[in-house]
Amino acid sequence: MPFETIRNFLAAEEREALWFHLLFCVLCAAVLIAPVNLKPGPRLLLLVILYNAGLPLFAVLRRHAEWIPIWLFAAVLSVFQVAPDWFLSAQLNVLVFPEDGLFKIGTVSGYMAGLWTIPLFLILYTGLRMENRYSVKAAYPAVALVSLLIFGGSEQTLWILSSWYAINVYMVGHVAVYILLPEILLGIAAYYCFRAIQNRPHWVKVPAAFVVMQLYLGSAALFYFFIEKVLRSAGG
Repeated sequence: MPFETIRNFLAAEEREALWFHLLFCVLCAAVLIAPVNLKPGPRLLLLVILYNAGLPLFAVLRRHAEWIPIWLFAAVLSVFQVAPDWFLSAQLNVLVFPEDGLFKIGTVSGYMAGLWTIPLFLILYTGLRMENRYSVKAAYPAVALVSLLIFGGSEQTLWILSSWYAINVYMVGHVAVYILLPEILLGIAAYYCFRAIQNRPHWVKVPAAFVVMQLYLGSAALFYFFIEKVLRSAGG
């Protein structure tokens, strides 16, 4: 899409959000391919820190005050998301976090406590902008689609970085099929809960994020059971 078309279609704030994340993608590429003796884990941790420090700072400097509550909720939820990853890797043995030069939280690489912030911010921001531009009814399909694209794309590509990968489950390419719907539900639930508490005190974001995490963990376990234990067993 030509730059002039983007400029005409997106509001000024939306363009700034787009450019921030495009520049962050460039930074990611530079850090990940830099010819230095540094394993993937510390590189990813550095990027996670830069994002979680850079986005709220950029929001303050550009006077996008509405970004801060979105980022804060996404960051809190990201910390809680260590629990489902730990359950999937330690209990179900369907997810592996290889040794990557970084400390572990149980079986989960430490950077994961902040990494979920990035896709969750993008999902929540997309939903809110669609709601603002069109309606809540238009926002939910957009949130579902963006969740599928981001999480599905991550499953398909991030194994290249030796960050994590799925095992012992039915896969299409490098994507574990059982986790796709729970990841879409994660995006929808996060958007729903954020809308419900966005005007409440910041501390409310903690129990709300915990509820969203539990929904994701439960749906991941449920769809793992149905797809891997019921459907695949029935199919021989």
